[in-house]
Amino acid sequence: MALQSTRKSALVDQVIDQLRGQISDGEWGVGSRIPTESELAELLGVGRNTIREGVRALAHAGLLEIRQGAGTFVINRSEVTAAVRRRIAASPASDAMEVRRGLEIEAARLAAHRRDEADITRLRILLAEREATHAVGDTEAFIAADVALHQAVAEASHNKLLAELYAELADSLSETVRAGAGDNLAEAPHIDHTRAIEAIIGGDPELAAAETTAYLRELIED
Repeated sequence: MALQSTRKSALVDQVIDQLRGQISDGEWGVGSRIPTESELAELLGVGRNTIREGVRALAHAGLLEIRQGAGTFVINRSEVTAAVRRRIAASPASDAMEVRRGLEIEAARLAAHRRDEADITRLRILLAEREATHAVGDTEAFIAADVALHQAVAEASHNKLLAELYAELADSLSETVRAGAGDNLAEAPHIDHTRAIEAIIGGDPELAAAETTAYLRELIED
């Protein structure tokens, strides 16, 4: 009996590792529904009870959400981001802003060291989109472009954990930008990111960090 329990436990652990890997690798993105128990059992070559235990474990860890009658959905990429998301939700906006500041400055510094040609192209496109949406006064499009640009800098750091942590601040960042823009984007102060992005593209880590610090200071003061 003990041997069977050990064997089953090992199978459940293998299922958890397999499912976790498929989530973290992006095979099942956040918001997507994972295959059914029957499909997973056939895919992994184990019983449905083993699949059920593995799915429940990942739901408890915050990666999956089981919705009765609808299926099981991915809600976080990893246990780390699940924990961070819960912590951010329970924290004052000022605390989230301070964490964002630290991540953005370090992301800019690392991105200037590590950006590749694909990163440079993406940063230029997103910076242009940010400027264009602000010029026409499209608040929602500007917010989306602004958040995408910041996330692209984080991803250009080529530090996966930093990029994931920054992604969890996206909701907070959107609200900060929306509050700053107010009802009329054209009347809101435009905080230019051009110098920071150009410093990253130019491969100057210290200038990238300094310019990022400068626009964040301007944002906080506003």
